[in-house]
Amino acid sequence: MSDFKMHAYGFVATWLPVLWVFAVGACVGSLVNVLVYRLPKGLPVIVPSSRCPKCDTKLTFKENIPILGWLMLRGKCKFCKQPISAEYPIVETIVAVLFAATYLLWYVAIPGREWLGVEWGAVKPEWARSGVWETLPAFTVLLILLGSLVAMTIVDLKTYTIPLVLTWVPVGVAVVLHPINTLFVEGDAPRYTAGTLGDWIFAIPDPSRSWWWLGLCGGAVIGLVIANFLVSAGLIGRSFADYDEWEAKAIEKEKAKRASEEGGSTEDPEANTPEMWVQYPHARREMVRELAFLAPAAALGWGGAILAQNLGGAADVPLWLRVLTGVMMGYLIGGAVIWGVRVFGSFAFGKEAMGLGDVHVLAAIGACMGWPDAILTFFAAVLVGLVMAVVGMIFKAKVARMMAFGPCLAIGAMVVLYAKPLIEIGLGELMGKPGGFDLP
Repeated sequence: MSDFKMHAYGFVATWLPVLWVFAVGACVGSLVNVLVYRLPKGLPVIVPSSRCPKCDTKLTFKENIPILGWLMLRGKCKFCKQPISAEYPIVETIVAVLFAATYLLWYVAIPGREWLGVEWGAVKPEWARSGVWETLPAFTVLLILLGSLVAMTIVDLKTYTIPLVLTWVPVGVAVVLHPINTLFVEGDAPRYTAGTLGDWIFAIPDPSRSWWWLGLCGGAVIGLVIANFLVSAGLIGRSFADYDEWEAKAIEKEKAKRASEEGGSTEDPEANTPEMWVQYPHARREMVRELAFLAPAAALGWGGAILAQNLGGAADVPLWLRVLTGVMMGYLIGGAVIWGVRVFGSFAFGKEAMGLGDVHVLAAIGACMGWPDAILTFFAAVLVGLVMAVVGMIFKAKVARMMAFGPCLAIGAMVVLYAKPLIEIGLGELMGKPGGFDLP
């Protein structure tokens, strides 16, 4: 075979998968556009099929092609000639680029080689070095998380709310695919010693071979399920259940106040904004309800840990159960970080310190990426929020006052996802540890 053919085959073998992942990302971006439009309105996602938002005409297959469809239509509806928002192709392109860039960084970039002065191969996670086929389930989990984070960010910026389904989907996928990835690799007998997986690195940190952690995490998750059942049955009060009633009264008072002022406007003050939300005066009372909600998880977690330790004894926990424990631990610790800030901050200041949607976002990040990455994401998100606040002050914008924390968490997760090795080196420099830390 000639050198030309070898290079051609190598080029195709390298870049065809990248193009495929880019195309998949564009399709996911198209779905993100649907979710962003329909979820806040309470509309079903699957039906009806895509239509022009201006004339309500059903779009054909050609108009629905991600990115290219908008370009071929030149940004206007084929039927009513009204402009179509450029947000659609922009979102599709962003998700497509994220997917393709992730594949390039983790499976194509070679450690030791530099491009534009950067050794891109150094930022790939250790587990991705096992190759795309042996880590495909874990890679799929993180791509779904990325798509969900993009959707959460857009919805949160527009409505200051986070549809919880966007957090539940990546959690469900992580619960299924992370353990499956372990079983898939464990069955490769020629390369790995059964029961140890040799040098293969889990995509999500597992706690240990102890049954104690399995019982703790499993019991806590069961406790959360029971707590949700108690709330739905009315046995535990739902926090902030009276907020809508309070808000309506507050708006009426504001209207009356404005009407009584000379030249005042009778227009309703803007509702559902951060300013209105933080005026709610009963945040401390609602935190007591949330602590009651968390009580079953705390009790069953402790009881489950003791029970599992006694039943498991000295036997090793199966590998897939260890990884499943890692998923549950990431979910619980990620949620606990934000919930801790929410509870203690609300007690301290008498105002809601953090939204419950943010709790679900970091819990989902923890379930998909692991508990160390969830903690790093929180601190990265705080830094992102501070940067946005400074930018808002400099440009005299409302960014500092109005920026939702959900987008900060999404950006923080991406920083950790793509630059964790650099973060480990940076933390080592700050703490005087040569070579940096080796975080799980």
